[in-house]
Amino acid sequence: MDKEHFRFYIKTRTALNILAKDIHNELYSVHGDQAPSFRTVKRWNKWFHEGREEVEDEARPGRPITETTDENIEQVRLLIDDDPYMTIEEIQEQTGLSHGTTHRIISDHLQL
Repeated sequence: MDKEHFRFYIKTRTALNILAKDIHNELYSVHGDQAPSFRTVKRWNKWFHEGREEVEDEARPGRPITETTDENIEQVRLLIDDDPYMTIEEIQEQTGLSHGTTHRIISDHLQL
């Protein structure tokens, strides 16, 4: 389940006046460690109580992530397919990508 689905669930349960701790417990019982933290649930619960309607992230200023390209994702995937025990540092050395980008590709895009 992605962030927006979790947030929609939080929004719906908040509209039913369910407490943040109960919403978090429900999400954790179904999704385990994939569920958002209690702190995150509490924050979104508060925003929805205050009238927020959107479940999407707000636009943030700053430099966009440009190293997370389809080619780089595929390159990292192929390296991991060849050696599943490869460390982030070894992938960095072979691809020239930063630690943050390598970690983001592995966790967010490859979901490993």
